[in-house]
Amino acid sequence: MEPPPPSPPLPRLPNTADLTPQHLAFLDQHFRTKRDLSRESFNLPLSSSLSQLCSELESRLLQHLTKRTVSWISRSFSAKSSLQRLSLALQNLSLRTSPRIKKGIGSKRFQWVLSEGIPRLASEMNRIESLRCYLVYLIVSETAVQLEALVGDLEDAALFVIARHTGNMFSLKLSISSNSEDAASKHDNLLQAIKAMSDIEEVLVGVVKFHPQWHCLLKSVDTRVDKILSVLRPQAFADHRAFLVSLGWPPKLLPSKNGSDHITNLPNPLVLMQEDKRRNYSQSFIALCALQHLQNRREERQLNSSLIKRDTQNIQLWAIDELVSPIASRMEYHFTKWSEQPEYMFALAYKVIRDFITGIDDVLQPLIDKARLIGCSAKEAWVSAMVQMLSVFLEKKVFLLLTERYKVKHLKPDVSSSWLHLVDLIIAFDKKMQSLLNLDTCFLAVSGSFEGLSRGMSVLSMFCNRPDWLKIWAKIEFKNAWKKLKSELIEEKAWMTSKKCISGIDTEQEYLLLTVEDHKAPPIAEFFLKIIWEMIERCQTMPSSLLRAQFIRFTAGRFLWYFFKQLLFRFKATELCPDSSDDVAIVRVCGLINAARYIWIKLQEWSDAVDFLEMKIAENDSSKPIQDDSMDNDCFFEEEIRSLSEMETNWLMEIIAVVLRQFEVLSWKYVQNNDSFGDEQVYTNPVEDADLIVSNDFVEALDSLKRWLHTMKISLNKKDFLDLWRSIAEGLDHYISWSIVRSENWFFKMGVTQFEADMQALIFIFQPYCARPQAFFPCINEILKLLKLKKEEEKLMQAFLSRNENGSECLHLYGISHLSVNQILQVLRYKIWAG
Repeated sequence: MEPPPPSPPLPRLPNTADLTPQHLAFLDQHFRTKRDLSRESFNLPLSSSLSQLCSELESRLLQHLTKRTVSWISRSFSAKSSLQRLSLALQNLSLRTSPRIKKGIGSKRFQWVLSEGIPRLASEMNRIESLRCYLVYLIVSETAVQLEALVGDLEDAALFVIARHTGNMFSLKLSISSNSEDAASKHDNLLQAIKAMSDIEEVLVGVVKFHPQWHCLLKSVDTRVDKILSVLRPQAFADHRAFLVSLGWPPKLLPSKNGSDHITNLPNPLVLMQEDKRRNYSQSFIALCALQHLQNRREERQLNSSLIKRDTQNIQLWAIDELVSPIASRMEYHFTKWSEQPEYMFALAYKVIRDFITGIDDVLQPLIDKARLIGCSAKEAWVSAMVQMLSVFLEKKVFLLLTERYKVKHLKPDVSSSWLHLVDLIIAFDKKMQSLLNLDTCFLAVSGSFEGLSRGMSVLSMFCNRPDWLKIWAKIEFKNAWKKLKSELIEEKAWMTSKKCISGIDTEQEYLLLTVEDHKAPPIAEFFLKIIWEMIERCQTMPSSLLRAQFIRFTAGRFLWYFFKQLLFRFKATELCPDSSDDVAIVRVCGLINAARYIWIKLQEWSDAVDFLEMKIAENDSSKPIQDDSMDNDCFFEEEIRSLSEMETNWLMEIIAVVLRQFEVLSWKYVQNNDSFGDEQVYTNPVEDADLIVSNDFVEALDSLKRWLHTMKISLNKKDFLDLWRSIAEGLDHYISWSIVRSENWFFKMGVTQFEADMQALIFIFQPYCARPQAFFPCINEILKLLKLKKEEEKLMQAFLSRNENGSECLHLYGISHLSVNQILQVLRYKIWAG
């Protein structure tokens, strides 16, 4: 028989001279013989005994700290009471010694305060400060010890990871069991290091929140952690890249010579992974996600302490960026060959993104959820990384060259066409990216809203960092739009109202009409708004609301003012003359008013949309100074709408002035003839649909007024025509009443009847536009009431008004409120004199 194996050597005990009696008693109690050192039966009692001792020590420490805290609080209360007594004593002393200062200084009370009160207070304050310093020292010591232990654990774990870095964790030799065990152990230590850094970060967050004055402690810990991170992070990235290479990533791109139509389907190595490689890749992926989450927490804490805002729209993931980086180098090789055919670039980029997005979402999204990265999406991170890769290439290789060529004068036309073509491709590509992201939420894709796009989800985001390129783009868009509109401005048919507008003049709809036919606007207005909206839609995928607003101001806003000038020039070229009987001028002016009204309505509708409200808020919140009053309003096109409203109002007033002036010229003989209402004349001119007789001098004025109103009813939109005929009625009422009062005409009985017939004929002209048109001629109606008064009522009213200048009570009895007392007396005086 072989001899039994030798027993393992016993551990060397420390020298008994270094142990205290308590330590020796503890060892004698648990280790009576040498065999007790290797027996497992004593492990459990020893562990429970040690745990009990630790709990007792913790309770004693807590009790000691509690007593110290209570003592400190009680001393602070006593110091507070001492301060209050001292303050009261000083106040009493001041009151007692104020009449006699010298006597107060020598009093016993004052001497006691100086000799005993103040020294006692100083002693209490010193004692409180000592306790405070002691407690702060305890807290600092405890935090420093805790941080030192955590940093020590971090350094131990990091040292193991660095020591095992003789080869990559996920190299091709993973089949060997020893290497596999080393890789697993290395990965576990990496996770331990990450956990230690996370614990350190939690402690540092508390320090920043409650003790921001501990700058040295924060700086010391951050420096040590940064040194470890500077080693761990590159190593973790290198291991992850090596494992991707072992998986066969990136796949080969096989575009055909014909371009994008025959690109073969690309295999996804992430989907084809075997179980062991899938497990190792998952571990590496989660480790990178944990590192990134830790880095984000550290940056957030450091930026918050320095009051610097952090970009919250960054949705990049390091692990997915590692997938994009190698595939981007292969794609750029093909992009370089297609510099003159950019449509192939976008086709290849879309093909790669689309072929891999489903596999990435299926494989990586569960890993992101396992890493507890709240709000992170594998699909969004993949699309964002690919879009940024394409944006960087276009920025450095394409737009930079176009910008340099744009500065050369004879190359501008070719550069402008290339620029617009490239922007068209970018906009179409951004919309495709949004559609890919909204496959699971179709209602978002249908809405067509790109407000949720972050900075990395749009190729147009390159203009966010290059405002000079944004201005060049805006200039090119403006010139292209002006070229389209300029050819339409010279066409006279574009300014004429279509027959569809005239066919609906008898509708009685009271709701707001929105179509161009309902507003009777000329085709040029619809064509102009179409160009404006196309320019606005060009920047819809740009992520920055402020930059979208600036682009719209540079293009659509500037284009609006140019068109407004065209409206003004066309109005000035149209001569409105009271002596002219031609309706062409009035129809042209009505067309301009309709165009202004229709554009006004559309701009108001656009400004009420959510996108424009957000852009307006972004403008108001921007740091640039406010340049006009429109920035204070909530409407994006406030200044443009106000200018259109002013033009529309001014042109309506021009028409009203012309109509009233022509009526005044044609009726001048009628209102100024003293014999019009004083003789018994015979009148033979009938009025249509009435049994009344109209004065010969008044017929031409009424006929011209009727013709003008009919023409404007056909040519003008419903809203403006309503304001127009009411204003004309008001002006006629004022003109005729004022002329009758000032002309000193004599009214006999037949004259009153004649005047009433003429006024009824005037009011009858407005009958097609209102059920009770007489309500818009209050002054004429009140003059007729005065002329129809009986002789006794005339004398009574005249006497009452001569005694009471106000005469409000008397006038209300007769339903007169628009004529003044002097006007009433003037009318009654000539009627009474004639009677």
